[in-house]
Amino acid sequence: MLIVRKDADAKRVVVWGTGFVGRMVIAEIVKHPHFELVGVGVITPDKVGRDVGEICGLGASLGLTATDDVDALIDLRPDALVHYGPTAAHADANIELITRFLRAGIDVCSTAMTPWIWPTMHLNPPNWIEPITVACELGESSCFTTGIDPGFANDLFPLTLMGLCSEVRRVRASEILDYTNYEGDYHREMGIGRPPEYRPLLQNPDVLVFAWGATVPMIAHAAGIVLDEITTTWDKWVTPNARKTAKGIIEAGNVAAVRFTINGVYRGETRIQLEHINRIGNDAAPDWPSGNENDVYRVDIEGTPSVFQETAFRFTDGSGRDAAAAGCLATGLRALNAVPAVNDLSPGWVTALDLPLVPGVGTIR
Repeated sequence: MLIVRKDADAKRVVVWGTGFVGRMVIAEIVKHPHFELVGVGVITPDKVGRDVGEICGLGASLGLTATDDVDALIDLRPDALVHYGPTAAHADANIELITRFLRAGIDVCSTAMTPWIWPTMHLNPPNWIEPITVACELGESSCFTTGIDPGFANDLFPLTLMGLCSEVRRVRASEILDYTNYEGDYHREMGIGRPPEYRPLLQNPDVLVFAWGATVPMIAHAAGIVLDEITTTWDKWVTPNARKTAKGIIEAGNVAAVRFTINGVYRGETRIQLEHINRIGNDAAPDWPSGNENDVYRVDIEGTPSVFQETAFRFTDGSGRDAAAAGCLATGLRALNAVPAVNDLSPGWVTALDLPLVPGVGTIR
């Protein structure tokens, strides 16, 4: 494995989390001239004390051992903690960890707590927001959260394209993905694989807006408007035949595709919309929208002029990794590549609206 010489001004980072995203990002950091991996934090006991190269399947020792000793990682005085911890379902643990770094004056770039993409969203509970605000003040540090959707696919992409228009009548950001190889919790959260009468967690409008909708008020704020309300829709498609997935078989008669929207209503009309279409098999729900390619993120702007953009994430390195893995790596790298910009900002919460252009310093080499 090639480990490249680091630039003199390389950013020193600690990575927390060696799950699916963390492992992929670490493999890229060791090859990157602009970032130096100085520490790796883990929560799984059997990973503690093991070489990070072994954990990440890199085929060589990195001479760096994983640890669950937070104080030891803080003592390394990195430029940032790049945090790929668990989801907001583990909010208390995430907040406890992240605030320790922030209070120590270490910036944090994370993909975990997606409601923090827009911290002022009305559904964010105060006990999720105030500890971070205080920690940033005490440590004079900054906290940035990103993702793919919610995240850059429905904040950076549509907001950038809106800047090319004189008028926007409606902006819609869509995720259109085949979940056949996805191993996340779509049974409980989305009801995929369940009977159609099952009401999944995200079908609750408040839960859906809280978990996935933070960029709707962000876009409204950026456009200088105040929404009347945020509404949701939810549709299910039942498969007539059994479908094989990475998680097992979805039997005929069960849900094999869902479509939901989160809608920002302004002056009585939906003007901002986030849409998800998630299928088991690209032939599922054939009447619902599809991309020009499979597994894409789309932005559709009805305006002057109208703008349509479709983004696909792929590996072309012969590794055989699928589009979902490519999107996950892009998510992790958005957090990593933001570190220099976050370091340069004033202390406090950071959103996509606060960042300058992040072109990926050191990516062409």
